[in-house]
Amino acid sequence: MKTILVTGGAGFIGSNFLPYFLAQHPDYFLINLDLLTYAGNLNNLKEIARQLNYKFVKGNICNRELVQHLFEQHDIKSVIHFAAESHVDNSIANPEAFIQTNINGTFTLIDVAKRHWLAAPFQHKEGYENCRFHHISTDEVYGTLGSTGLFHETTPYAPNSPYSASKAASDMIVRSYHHTYGMNVVTTNCSNNYGQKQHDEKLIPTIIRKAIQKQPIPIYGDGLNVRDWLYVLDHCKGIDLVYHKGVAGETYNIGGRNEKNNLYIVHTICNLLDDLKPLGGGQSYKQFISFVTDRAGHDRRYAIDATKIETELGWKADENFETGIVKTVKWYLEKYTKN
Repeated sequence: MKTILVTGGAGFIGSNFLPYFLAQHPDYFLINLDLLTYAGNLNNLKEIARQLNYKFVKGNICNRELVQHLFEQHDIKSVIHFAAESHVDNSIANPEAFIQTNINGTFTLIDVAKRHWLAAPFQHKEGYENCRFHHISTDEVYGTLGSTGLFHETTPYAPNSPYSASKAASDMIVRSYHHTYGMNVVTTNCSNNYGQKQHDEKLIPTIIRKAIQKQPIPIYGDGLNVRDWLYVLDHCKGIDLVYHKGVAGETYNIGGRNEKNNLYIVHTICNLLDDLKPLGGGQSYKQFISFVTDRAGHDRRYAIDATKIETELGWKADENFETGIVKTVKWYLEKYTKN
């Protein structure tokens, strides 16, 4: 049974990925290494907690001694690396945590993996020829777009926040270990994910939570910042595909082809809530929309060209925004009305 170390599996994307991946591949043993900072929640993994081919380990990816111990104890043959500080506002207020986790943590992981799998540069130890390091990254490393154009895998990096800069650095570290040492690495850069299990601080959960609490729904600036929205389970399917079939050393952009601005997002959610949990009296949740001072360095538009993963690996998003947002709103409505 092949053992994979999954980092940050208690976070939003990781906690969707782990149950999906185990259901698709019951012949793997997955170790979930997560520090359980504010964004990690083991309640998101209750459905797999007792599975025999899953183990949770609380710990920091920057802790080399711990990472080495896990590699040696479990003879880890692959890494799927989600763990990251990811909230842009937090990176503006406290960039050091992002440098530590996203850069130093990624370095620690891949360096320990290299020492465990390789006898020398471009020379794998016997039995470790197919070991793979899959690095999960973001479209934010590419910077911002004007009103037209798309991010391609060849788009020059131009990160504009401490978060995206730290992710760009981690991408380059992973790339260098392929070109310098011959490690089998793949990187996926995704667009904005949404769906179940996302932390409350993010845009879509915030809109839903504030609306049903009848509190001001904060929208940055003029609300016209555009993102390409990707349903989280579609992202998980893409990661699975790249992990198994991606070409070593390659980068794959995963995007939903769902460009929406924040005003569209908030109006769509309010319309759904008006139907699912009506206020009565002909009122709409839109009355709570409130515009706040824009985020410092707020990128105007992101959009991914997913042609490479679609044509080379056969990936396709199953959800468009209109179908995915209905599932998402219903999930959070149940969560927030339970509490």
